[in-house]
Amino acid sequence: MDQNDITRINELYKKQKEGTLTPEEALEQSKLRHAYIAAIRKNLRGSLESIQIQEKDGTITDVKKRHEERMAERKASGN
Repeated sequence: MDQNDITRINELYKKQKEGTLTPEEALEQSKLRHAYIAAIRKNLRGSLESIQIQEKDGTITDVKKRHEERMAERKASGN
């Protein structure tokens, strides 16, 4: 996703708002929006996975590792 894609999303939104969006453009708009959302999710996940938490006892815990451990515990307990 680059700036040209974002610009195109905005152009298509303006056309939609004006009521002049063609079916082909609506399909393009949908594809671009899905790609944009996927890029944001990927970026957010990368940011969240790099976070570290300092516990009260001074140890450092990676959020990703902590999440994986909790998910494993839930799976083991059947929830």
